[in-house]
Amino acid sequence: MSAFANSHSLAGPARYACVAPGSSVDRGVAARVPIMGILNVTPDSFSDGGRFHHLDAALSGARMMAGDGADVVDVGGESTRPGAQPVGLADELARVVPVVQAIASELSVGISIDTSKPGVMEAAVAAGATMINDVLALRADGAIETVRDLQVPVCLMHMQGLPRSMQNHPRYDDVVSEVREFLLGRIDACVSAGMDEKNIIIDPGFGFGKTLQHNLALLAHLDVLVDTGVPVLVGLSRKSMIDAMLGRPMDRRVAASAALAMIAVQKGAAMVRVHDVAETADALNVAACIAAAGEHTAE
Repeated sequence: MSAFANSHSLAGPARYACVAPGSSVDRGVAARVPIMGILNVTPDSFSDGGRFHHLDAALSGARMMAGDGADVVDVGGESTRPGAQPVGLADELARVVPVVQAIASELSVGISIDTSKPGVMEAAVAAGATMINDVLALRADGAIETVRDLQVPVCLMHMQGLPRSMQNHPRYDDVVSEVREFLLGRIDACVSAGMDEKNIIIDPGFGFGKTLQHNLALLAHLDVLVDTGVPVLVGLSRKSMIDAMLGRPMDRRVAASAALAMIAVQKGAAMVRVHDVAETADALNVAACIAAAGEHTAE
């Protein structure tokens, strides 16, 4: 987890005291992977579009996420849902910069900027963002050079196609190996440009140009990406794959989202990106306490 441990804003595994408030029983302190809370300041995101579109609502949402256990808040000003249309630079800046500034001035939480535009990356980091999350894996002109110069952690995500068309019949011969090779290629490009590999995180891009079977294969074989030695971020929260498996509408996907986050962590994910922070934190904290108890018993 070098990208987290070496960042001044992402301090590595979160620590959780395995003891209920008011209890005298000391169950020790467990470590769990960091949780990234999703804060979309857009009118059209697939799950919470419009909910955090205004500054006061966005800051309130960030406060709640931090209080619920988020280690990082991921601020996004351009929807990347299937069918989404591009947003201009000025509009995206107007959406995200005030929010990043407000969070940075009030909360002691890591701030990620979810963008593919170098101009937004620069402005957001200047405003207080401490990480970049790019669905294009720094393929936009000037993006690699910008992140290299900013010297902050970056998450490189795999996506087949672009948001407006990515779910139009995605096809792979071997989705796991193809995603792996793409991400390794992007890592090589970044390192060749002068970036520190310790600042790189990878994301297989669940739901971004992938069918249900592609998503399931990637999760089942997440170890293939984990074995690269680069930290893996997983975002499965409220995805349409839950509806495909269980027939659940958007407002009834919390339990399945927490279960998917747990499975991803058990398979080696170094961070999970979620909408429902409290529920995910509870699930991961319980697992961490059990793991800590097992380690204590073995000693």
